[in-house]
Amino acid sequence: MKRILLIALISGNCFFVSAQNKKTYPIAQIKTGMGQILIWLYDETPNHKASFIKLANENYWDTLTFNRVIRDFVAQGGCPDTKEGFSKSPYLLKPEFNSKLRHTYGAVGAGQDGNKEMLSAGCQFYIVQNKKGLARLDDKFTVFGYVFKGMEVVDQIVNVKKDSTGKPYNPVTLAINIIQMSGDELEKNGFKGLLSGAQL
Repeated sequence: MKRILLIALISGNCFFVSAQNKKTYPIAQIKTGMGQILIWLYDETPNHKASFIKLANENYWDTLTFNRVIRDFVAQGGCPDTKEGFSKSPYLLKPEFNSKLRHTYGAVGAGQDGNKEMLSAGCQFYIVQNKKGLARLDDKFTVFGYVFKGMEVVDQIVNVKKDSTGKPYNPVTLAINIIQMSGDELEKNGFKGLLSGAQL
C-alpha cells in the first residue's frame, strides 16, 4: 500500500512539474462590445511584435477606438491618421516585410502614412476584412499578426454605420490585453499553426 501511494505521489509530482513547465505563447486579445478577437503575433516580425505587446501592457489603446472601418477592406484602430500623418504616434518602426506574410483575410498589419521609408506608426494597426485579401498592400505595409478567432466580430465591425471617412458614428472601443495560452488552449480556440514561429 505504501509503495502504491509513493508511486502515486511521484506521478502526481511529475504531472505538476510538467503542467507548471508547459510552454505558453503571448496572444493579443482585443475586447469589443461585439465580442473578442484573438491574434497570433509573428516571431518573424520581432520589432512589431514587441511593440504591440509593450503598448498593450501599457494599456495604450484602451481609450482609443476602431477609427476607420471599411467593408471589404480593413478595420483600423489606434491613433487617427490625418493629412499631416499619424496623430501622436509614440514612435515609428522600420518595416519588417516577409514574403511569407501576406495581406490575406484576417491578417493584422501596421499602419503607415505613405512615408518614403515605409515606417510603421507604433500606434496604428488594422485587420484585413477582404476575404480575397489585399495583395496590393504586400511589401508596403508590415503584416505582424493573424486573427485566428473572432473574424466574425471584425465582419460586424466593418458593417456598422459610419461617416464618409469610415469613422463609426457610435465608437467601437478597444481593450487590448496580452494573454498567455498553451498549445492545447490555442488549438481549442481554432489555431492551426502558422509559419515557423507558430509551431506548437
